[in-house]
Amino acid sequence: MSDSAQEFEFEPALEQLEQLVNQMESGQLTLEQSLQAFEQGVALTRRCQQTLAQAEQRVRLLVEQNGASQEQPFQMDGEQ
Repeated sequence: MSDSAQEFEFEPALEQLEQLVNQMESGQLTLEQSLQAFEQGVALTRRCQQTLAQAEQRVRLLVEQNGASQEQPFQMDGEQ
């Protein structure tokens, strides 16, 4: 695993994605700046998706190790 993969932090990446979206929605970026922001956003999105997939796999392994391998849908507090 490379150093950059080990240093990736999910929450700051989400904040950066939000900032990129806000910049692009503002309409104040040039076409070239918009393209660069979009490319950066796509790369961040892929990294976030990878991180989420790895976290999901870790959770599944932990649940299986504890003998409770039945999947259940996630429910937020207050949902029925």
